[in-house]
Amino acid sequence: MANTEAEFSILAGSGAPVRAFKQGETIFREGDPATELYVVKSGRVDVTSGNRLLATLGVNGIFGEMALIDKEPRSATVVAATDVELVPVDEKQFLFLVSQTPFFALRVMRVLAGRLRVANKAM
Repeated sequence: MANTEAEFSILAGSGAPVRAFKQGETIFREGDPATELYVVKSGRVDVTSGNRLLATLGVNGIFGEMALIDKEPRSATVVAATDVELVPVDEKQFLFLVSQTPFFALRVMRVLAGRLRVANKAM
């Protein structure tokens, strides 16, 4: 997934608003309402469901994208594995990116497809 993650680096460029979390802080919990996806600008996050570690994401990784597609509550819990800086992308920004950058939606779908393949193998 590293190639796909690198494609999101532009979202975390200079001037982007940043939210900082300390190691161990919960960014969101499974079941929380969802309005943004996040790009990891620095550090790492752990994505879990129940007691299972689903992924550890680093710089330029994205998470929370499902919320902007289906408007359902969060499907996983995300915790800062290290001190982390995140760039939030709300629905308005997401829709702009999808409409103005045709390959952006494809990149997000590739992330989702990759995660679905991993989940299917774990079953």
